[in-house]
Amino acid sequence: MSTPLPREDLVAAMAARRELGPDYDDAFVESLVDRIEETLRARTAVQQREQHLVARTADRQARGDRGSTLALAIVSLVAAIPLSGIGAGTEGLAGLLTVWIGIVLVNVAFAVRSRAR
Repeated sequence: MSTPLPREDLVAAMAARRELGPDYDDAFVESLVDRIEETLRARTAVQQREQHLVARTADRQARGDRGSTLALAIVSLVAAIPLSGIGAGTEGLAGLLTVWIGIVLVNVAFAVRSRAR
């Protein structure tokens, strides 16, 4: 990355310009403009990299949330089969409803937490 234009460098450049006289004004101005443009390009590049990283992080998080949601749905369905059998076999309809209410509450809590982020 380019170094910023320190005040000391500008003061030294102005002193050199005074010593060289008006014949070198064009060269001095071009040199100064080149340094300023270089500094601006470097700052812009850093900002663009930061924006790119932020966008990639947001994209990864969104994909991760979708993957987590799918995983929870699959695990819920797989767990629902034996739990439904156990709940209905031991407590009847009340056991079956308790199992499914628990599964629904877990999924709703996950969805609310995911949207809160």
